[in-house]
Amino acid sequence: MKEMTPNELIEYSNNSKCILIDVRTEREWETVGKPDGDQIGLKTYFVSIKNNEGSLNGNFVNDILSLNIEKEFEIKVYEKLGFSKCKVSIAVPNNTEFSSVQDLNKLKIATSYPNTLKKFLDKESIDANIHVINGSVEIAPNIGLSDAICDLVSSGSTLYKNNLKEVFVLHNSEAVLAGTSVVEYEKKDLLDKFLFRIKAVLKAQESKYILLNVPNDKIYAISKILPVLKSPTVLPLKKEGWSSLHSVINDDTFWDVIDKIKDAGAEDILVCPIEKMVL
Repeated sequence: MKEMTPNELIEYSNNSKCILIDVRTEREWETVGKPDGDQIGLKTYFVSIKNNEGSLNGNFVNDILSLNIEKEFEIKVYEKLGFSKCKVSIAVPNNTEFSSVQDLNKLKIATSYPNTLKKFLDKESIDANIHVINGSVEIAPNIGLSDAICDLVSSGSTLYKNNLKEVFVLHNSEAVLAGTSVVEYEKKDLLDKFLFRIKAVLKAQESKYILLNVPNDKIYAISKILPVLKSPTVLPLKKEGWSSLHSVINDDTFWDVIDKIKDAGAEDILVCPIEKMVL
């Protein structure tokens, strides 16, 4: 994110592919004011990256996508990062009967993500009243502010504590590295380096480093069970007829591989986490 002077903003406005997205909070828009990009020919959008209490907007990328910005400004997801996984969901009180999304007609829905919710309601031709709340959306039905909510759901424990049930999922969400084609064009070398480093960390999180002792006559058979790297490292032990094998195994098949190498004759197995894998 770049901090820009007014003069720099005017220079950017000369580029027909540039737009301005004001990511301040609604409170800042109300107290400081909103920029009028039309005066300098710069298309302006307003999407808060934080709410008024300072919490990050976990649905920021989806809110940007919901603006339906012209194709030349299309946001591209370069890498899924595998954390902060959640859903944008509709929830209603447990005692509310719900059979389809059409049951949302004429209801008041509280949310911190009005752009995402509006796009969904328009798509489904649902006439509902959107009530914008910044934070603690889940309490709205209990205090009479709404009939339903649209919010981020992770484990579902917050819904349970507030006597709510999830009835429809709008989006599945997770942290991603995303950008526009401008980044890919102007900062490709930097983007490639950044992606390379991110993938090294992500690959390490999916893998475990394994050390095991094996009889020399079992090295070939056990090596065939360790498929992640080109070949395991083999180091002779002081004990005659034995060697130590070092390799990497995938975390999602960890216990299956452990059972197989034990049956094949491996002993003294040591498993370690990996910080990064540069392949």
